[in-house]
Amino acid sequence: MKTLIVSFLIFPILLARLAAEAPINTALTNQLHQTYENWRQAVMTKDSKLWSQVTFSNRKISIQNRILSEKKDFPGAVFELPTAPPSTQGLKVISVNASSVNAKIAYYGTIDFGVGGAPTKNIMLLSFYQERGAWKYDSAEFVNLSRLPEVREQLDAGDYQYCKSPDFKASNVKPKVSVVIQKPAKYIAKVYVFCPGREVDVQVNRKSRHNFKNAKRAEIVIGGVSDQKNTVEYKIKAMEGGTGKEAMTVRVYLFSEIKGIKPIKVWEYQVEAGVEAKDSGQGAFEMTQELKLKLLGRK
Repeated sequence: MKTLIVSFLIFPILLARLAAEAPINTALTNQLHQTYENWRQAVMTKDSKLWSQVTFSNRKISIQNRILSEKKDFPGAVFELPTAPPSTQGLKVISVNASSVNAKIAYYGTIDFGVGGAPTKNIMLLSFYQERGAWKYDSAEFVNLSRLPEVREQLDAGDYQYCKSPDFKASNVKPKVSVVIQKPAKYIAKVYVFCPGREVDVQVNRKSRHNFKNAKRAEIVIGGVSDQKNTVEYKIKAMEGGTGKEAMTVRVYLFSEIKGIKPIKVWEYQVEAGVEAKDSGQGAFEMTQELKLKLLGRK
């Protein structure tokens, strides 16, 4: 009788484990794995031709836009990465998901970024898009499990329920094609936004689009700014959990190519705590001779 009771107790646990371990699509896994390895090889060897062949077209445009907006060399600057792309050797595939448009594959294990220290077990989530009948590499995300020890325990035990969240699923949505920048920007600029409790959309010159959610960060202005009139448009809305009256800031800064010259603020919309922000607004600034001299360190 005791054996029978134990069996009944174990049986639902086994069923839960089997349900968590959904079959992995081997063919798809091999395709995505090989695409990533080809992309990684291209980066490691600085092979711009191979990199172009295996990288998703929208990602290539995005990278080209950023590099030229920073007045760097393209495609040379593609390979100026702070760390080498991690190898998948020794990692376990814990999730593979695909639609007719895109795919995601998640690896779990000791991920070594080659920056020193003892590598720990975390998740690497790779994204791909379908183009001309082949999978193209798009991007990588890393889930640091240092503050989620229970998830590490689950994954080590073969329970992959954590991978059932929407973040691991293919969206079946292809991103819109970005504006294409063909030549280096004349002046380098960045949008800085501090917006606790709010979502802020910013456009500079109607082509550099930025979205910030409960953030404090800066992004490069695609195409930079010109000698002509430069426009700034913004839209603001409160996020769930926010009061709509938190302090916030939207700024545009110019950046000099000369070392030691601090960023120059050229436009700002700022709201103090307790004040309700406008839903939307716009502004403009021009590259005056004074600003040009400041960028050169002459004033």
